[in-house]
Amino acid sequence: MGKDAARAEWDNPMQFVLSCVSYAVGLGNVWRFSYLCQMHGGGGFLIPYMLMLVLLGVPLFYMELAIGQKMRLGSIGAWRAISPYLGGVGLASVVTSMYLCLYYNVINAWSFWYLFHSFQSVLPWAECPVNSNLTGHVEECERATPTQYFFYRETLDISGSIEENGGIHMGQALCLLLAWIIVYLFIVKGVKSTGKVVYFTATFPYLVLIIYLIRGVTLHGAINGVKYMFTPKMEQLANPTTWINAATQVFFSLGLGFGSLIAFASYNQYNNNFEKQAIVVSMVNSSTSIFASIVTFSIYGFKATFNYESCLERVRLLLLNTFDLAEDTISLESVNHWIAELNRTHPEQFASLGGRLETCDLEAELDTAVEGTGLAFIVYSEAIKNMPVSQLWSVLYFIMLLLLGMGSMLGNVIAVITPLSDLKFISHYMSTKTLNGLVCLFCLLLGLGFTTRSGNYWFTMFNDYGATFSLLFIVLIEVITVCYIYSGENKFEKDVEDMLGHRLNWYWKIMLAGVSPILLIALFLFYIVNYIQGGTPTYQAWNKELGKSVVTEYPPYAQAFIGLLLASSVCCIPLTALYTYCKKRNLASGKRERTVSTVSA
Repeated sequence: MGKDAARAEWDNPMQFVLSCVSYAVGLGNVWRFSYLCQMHGGGGFLIPYMLMLVLLGVPLFYMELAIGQKMRLGSIGAWRAISPYLGGVGLASVVTSMYLCLYYNVINAWSFWYLFHSFQSVLPWAECPVNSNLTGHVEECERATPTQYFFYRETLDISGSIEENGGIHMGQALCLLLAWIIVYLFIVKGVKSTGKVVYFTATFPYLVLIIYLIRGVTLHGAINGVKYMFTPKMEQLANPTTWINAATQVFFSLGLGFGSLIAFASYNQYNNNFEKQAIVVSMVNSSTSIFASIVTFSIYGFKATFNYESCLERVRLLLLNTFDLAEDTISLESVNHWIAELNRTHPEQFASLGGRLETCDLEAELDTAVEGTGLAFIVYSEAIKNMPVSQLWSVLYFIMLLLLGMGSMLGNVIAVITPLSDLKFISHYMSTKTLNGLVCLFCLLLGLGFTTRSGNYWFTMFNDYGATFSLLFIVLIEVITVCYIYSGENKFEKDVEDMLGHRLNWYWKIMLAGVSPILLIALFLFYIVNYIQGGTPTYQAWNKELGKSVVTEYPPYAQAFIGLLLASSVCCIPLTALYTYCKKRNLASGKRERTVSTVSA
């Protein structure tokens, strides 16, 4: 492929780097990485994480940037240029990115919802609302917590199961509309407008994280959370799941397989030093995960300490009232001592406390792992409501979530738009603005389904099954193609040398030709085995009578839809190859027939 002088380009290399950072550094850095640290031994998780970054993440990131910069096309065109049979790899990336676009912006809509509700004298998730009779609080809220009630009832107005449908939540629909309008304005002029936006979306979240770090480490009990994070539990290194989760976190955090990196790199100048940029962006992304985790664990520590001391205070008051002790007899520090002492001196009276006596354990509070929306919109909200000037911290936090989400959305939408705009029959009939607008409108209309009462369950389904399987398969095909098909005549090495002025060094060769494919195959097989052994797929259904989520099996039609999600994007690869083969065969047979008829004549 030659250079395409007419193609739009970034104004400078910094715009490209910031676009990659804005795309790669997303919500997963804030909630997923912290959750995995908590699950897999705190600081000990950093060992497999950094190893997987070097063995899997950086080489694959490098490969996708190289393909995009060389071919100067989106994912469909780039893989078709390598081989006509591989157009389906790019198409699979587009389908997967489209699925992501449909539901990812819903998280931004939730962030808008929380942001707008932060400008109140009392945060609405700080306390339970009064019931319709004005005689007490709403029962559902009392069974749960105010933060859970606000998320599940006020924000989602969630149904009891995926089978209970309901109308669109108008507030959420309007927030989703606002989110898509902003995405459209960010990409309206293609790479020219996106290149300007990323200066803000890539840098402002770091300012908020720094402010939160300063505030977080000064909170009461924050040190307990930070100690928990950096205290390694080395026995977790013997757990295969720790290594699998480290690899998948690196894989998805860098945004491999979606086609976004190929699209971004296609707007580079031909001789841009993508090798250095691949290393820089990968390191920035991983460093951000660790940095954000320090902030998260300081807030974890504050929340856990607050809950622990609240528990101690309840026990203290129970003991004082039961045994008629003076107010200053028991302090928070001496609660456990007095429990043992009163149990020894007044065993019968102590036994009468029964189930009213709570067990307060700081370590157990810190061990309670929460991921995803539960961490972002429930745990953080619960911590924020207990901070002084909580409205300020709420506004800052949800602005940061919005910018992280919007930055990732730019990459997701560009992964869809760039390959489509490269298709001649589309670029011939519509302008960039029109194409961008139609894609955003299409995603908005389908995304409205996630704002219905059962929408969150469909959101969870897309999040769990819409990308993982297909991305592992897509990137596995990519790396095998580049290393064993395209590089059969050393084309990839020659392309790199043509762009950078030097050949591939031993690190890239060993990783791309051996280590990375083996790890990808292992991940792919682990996912399939894990899915089969998992039995019937389940989801967390909100039970308002209990005030908590309960594990529920998906109904048959939802299981069929999960199968469709898993297969739809992956099927693009063999079906496109088959179509290309049949098309070539028909053309060849047509030429033979014309040759025979000419000879006969």
